Amino acid sequence: MRRVKLVAALLLALTLFTTTACTSSAPKNALGSRKIAAADRVAAPAISGDLMDGSGKFELAQHKGQVVVVNFWASYCAPCRTEAPELEKVLSATKAQGVTFIGVNVHDQRDPANAYLADIKPSYGSIFDPSAALALEFDVPPNSIPATLVIDRSGRIAAVLRSEVDQALLEPVVRDLLAEQA
Repeated sequence: MRRVKLVAALLLALTLFTTTACTSSAPKNALGSRKIAAADRVAAPAISGDLMDGSGKFELAQHKGQVVVVNFWASYCAPCRTEAPELEKVLSATKAQGVTFIGVNVHDQRDPANAYLADIKPSYGSIFDPSAALALEFDVPPNSIPATLVIDRSGRIAAVLRSEVDQALLEPVVRDLLAEQA
């Protein structure tokens, strides 16, 4: 009887994971999305990894003094694909003011991830993180991609957006952080 309950619980958990992972049905700024008051911000975990295109390494610590947008994505995630051009719009509008974008590919295989990048052609790099170790350090569970975190100039997590973002949602957050003093 206990084994049947365990199997039923595991099936329920799997069903919840597959039905909530990578969804866009929630309204923008839902799923735990929030901007964090400066006094309540905590230091962002270190991000370090080789860029998937082989052009070098990304180190979050080297971007202190800049606003950094970290986007967690996967090749099989339809909302990730939908938000990609929106991320590009925000980067284009804010890059000159010192904003850096980095993608983190999670729970994926290299070939589909590379095909996704070849298709969307982002102007920023991505780190391959198949085990989602970086995502877990940022408290991004596997069922909450796409997820975008914005790091302030002091290297602290300033916004957590646990849903598909668009320019209208993300750009004001980035601009508010650009206006803050480090």
